[in-house]
Amino acid sequence: MEKEKSLFGVWVEAARPKTLPASFSPVLLGTALAYRDGTFQLIPAILCLLVALLAQIASNFANDYYDFKKGADKEDRLGPERAVASGWISPKMMLRGTLVTLALACLSGCMLLFYAGWELIPVGVAIAICVLAYSAGPYPLAYNGWGDVCVLLFYGIIPVCFTYYVQALSFSLLSFLLSLALGLLSVNILIVNNYRDYKQDKAADKRTTIVLFGRTFGRVLYLINGVIALLIVVPLLLNDIWWMTCLFGLFAILFVATWLELGRYEGRELNKTLAHTARNVFIFAILLSVLLLYTRFH
Repeated sequence: MEKEKSLFGVWVEAARPKTLPASFSPVLLGTALAYRDGTFQLIPAILCLLVALLAQIASNFANDYYDFKKGADKEDRLGPERAVASGWISPKMMLRGTLVTLALACLSGCMLLFYAGWELIPVGVAIAICVLAYSAGPYPLAYNGWGDVCVLLFYGIIPVCFTYYVQALSFSLLSFLLSLALGLLSVNILIVNNYRDYKQDKAADKRTTIVLFGRTFGRVLYLINGVIALLIVVPLLLNDIWWMTCLFGLFAILFVATWLELGRYEGRELNKTLAHTARNVFIFAILLSVLLLYTRFH
């Protein structure tokens, strides 16, 4: 029994549950916007959440497998331990786990076809391809400077806009703008990760934007992403919602405090900044969702 429990725990750790709020946040935001517009549907919202969570878990499994195969995960790794590199799960089993989880994500996506149209199929195909192409294939996206774009698209624009679409059966400019704000903050999670792993990624020929343009570029981009995200929200706060303005003001202070950590911390200490950045994304999504629900009734 203890062995089975240990194996289960290893798979849970490989799924990296602390990263999953990054998938939950855009679905929450898209659903809150649909509710504000009077188009909320529970089942499509749940299915979108399943697709988002399963796709991210599959991506985490795939990164665990392919980074090990490419030699990016070594003894000097600064981030959380990886299951394959640590010998907890064999490469063969991790690859199987990736494909099974990805298949479940695709199955959940197919069920959305009963609520929306066949136009969802290209989106689902793009998600499935990106899960594998992020770290695998002849041109792995994460190794060639495309990681930030992938995060912006698949943790911001696509999940927010299409969570809204499958419930409202239409797109809106507001859904796009809010998806952009959340996506930019999600990019900051990757920036911290790559900022921390600069030396290791450079040695492994993993050409992240931080490796390509330097750590100073990463700190500046982190700040710019946050400023743009907050500026996008400002027009929504002009309707004399003073208490929400105060809450977003406190969020801005929290964001700046997290950004300053990039200049203070080094090595494994940056794992704290990574956790704080992920926390900020989740808080931002909750604040925006509360704001949208408030405007629904006022």
